[in-house]
Amino acid sequence: MRTNIVLDDQLTHEAFLLTGIKTKKELVDFALKELIRIKKQERGEGLCTVFKALHQLKLTSDPFPDIQREDRSNAFADEL
Repeated sequence: MRTNIVLDDQLTHEAFLLTGIKTKKELVDFALKELIRIKKQERGEGLCTVFKALHQLKLTSDPFPDIQREDRSNAFADEL
């Protein structure tokens, strides 16, 4: 979407310094993406939502059973 806006020069300059972004378009795109990410995070969307959904399933068996490892010699450990 094409639009014309007036940006605060001081805020723009500081944002350029902090992010290393070179153009105003990239800076505005970055700011919008960050705003969306932060707001979704505040609403609890993301990985936490997945864990909450798994917890609510109340599975009868553990979906992540302990993995049994066989004892193997470790050539690197033996050198210590």
